[in-house]
Amino acid sequence: MSKIPLGPAELGFIALYLFSLIGIGYWGMRARKENSLKDFYLAGSGVGFMVLVLTLYATQYSGNTLFAFTGKTFRIGYAWLMSVHFMTSIIVVYLVFAPKLHRLAKRETFITPADYLEYRFSHRPYTVLASITMVLAISNYLLAQLTAMGLLLQGMTDINPRTAFVAGVILLTVIMLVYETLGGFRAVAWTDMIQGGILMIGFVILLFVVLDHFGGLGKSYELLRSAEPEKVAVPDARTNLRWFSYIIVVGLGGALYPQAIQRIYAARSQQVLRNGVATMAFLPLTASLIAVLVGVTAAASTEPSLASLTNADSDRVFSEVCRIVMEKSVLHKWLIVVLLAAVLAALMSTADSVLLSVSSMLTKDIYHRQINPNASDSRLTTIGKMTSWVVVAIMAGLAIYLNSLENKPTLVKLMDMKFDMLMQLAPGFILGAYWRGMKSDAPFWGLVCGLVTIFALYRFGTLVNWGVHAGIFGLAVNLLVVWAISVLGPRKA
Repeated sequence: MSKIPLGPAELGFIALYLFSLIGIGYWGMRARKENSLKDFYLAGSGVGFMVLVLTLYATQYSGNTLFAFTGKTFRIGYAWLMSVHFMTSIIVVYLVFAPKLHRLAKRETFITPADYLEYRFSHRPYTVLASITMVLAISNYLLAQLTAMGLLLQGMTDINPRTAFVAGVILLTVIMLVYETLGGFRAVAWTDMIQGGILMIGFVILLFVVLDHFGGLGKSYELLRSAEPEKVAVPDARTNLRWFSYIIVVGLGGALYPQAIQRIYAARSQQVLRNGVATMAFLPLTASLIAVLVGVTAAASTEPSLASLTNADSDRVFSEVCRIVMEKSVLHKWLIVVLLAAVLAALMSTADSVLLSVSSMLTKDIYHRQINPNASDSRLTTIGKMTSWVVVAIMAGLAIYLNSLENKPTLVKLMDMKFDMLMQLAPGFILGAYWRGMKSDAPFWGLVCGLVTIFALYRFGTLVNWGVHAGIFGLAVNLLVVWAISVLGPRKA
């Protein structure tokens, strides 16, 4: 692997881009009206249409989309086109419960997802368990983004791979932490707006450059059909079942991202929310679909650096493709700048949103509710900032450790696990919004049984059993328990 040449002008531009994010963080700090949790975590009165769409886009499409989706396509071929469908299914679920949740959030001044659960069920154990579940699930997601940060630098330089991985994780983590700590949700949303725009442009440029360099989709299809026909084969019944399983798991789990729920809270009005969600329905075509097409093209390529990649190394496909086209493109160095900025945007825009959500839940749901209910808003805001630094330090260390293992988990595996956990919250958030007869303790015991089910399957089986994700088995048990307690249980006086 040869080093990609970057001159002083290109390096200076990338450095300016990164440090401008810190400047936006400072701007966000100056724009704060009060030192309160609502202002720090939700930007006070909320955000408008364009900011909402681009922050949702930048948060939803991440290092997983760039690295994991191309890697998965490299491994299995065209079957990963289902990613377009399951990313669209998230929007469908938003349309079901987001408007009602937004009305309640504005009226009751919710800050964290658990605020709604506490309001709806008034069941403290459920609120705590739900918060812990969300923290663990999206901490896993944060881990995936930090891993992707390291993979980016590792795949694009010729320095020692481990050194490159560690440097990538630490450098981008520190920059992200600084602007998030300064400006809170404003800084995250404003940087997401810029990063979302860059990401969208970068995706489109990448597609055209890759297709031009590798000979187009027709050539790639013929090469795959000849060398690896299973990657272009019509899906069989088992694959179709797995597709359907993915759509359910990602649709429910992705819509219940804590960072997504907080963006629902933050929409300035019902109209802004509805228009933003409707616009999001078309955006998988600019992200997931392009990632799949790049992955298919890479799988068919005879380039030595791509042909030598094993399934275990497939998360490096995206960075390898970027390196190849950057070295040989007529745009050369400035293409490097655009694509690198897009990759950084994808990684950081998701990681900062996840980190802000984890911080808010640990601060308000755990520290404030359970440890120090008399803490002032300014004290809680300070605790939230400190929490961000501690959490990201732990996750960065874990990312570096896991990358050093011989049998390291793939990004898709990390993604699947978080969805399985998050979808166990669907009875509380979605069913609870419409079923007034659900008893207050029903979602707690449903969540307990659902989590036990999926972790038992992880322990004795796999993430996917008989073509169905563990999360679906868990949700089935979860719903059965909720129904039994609410319908068959003793009536309250």
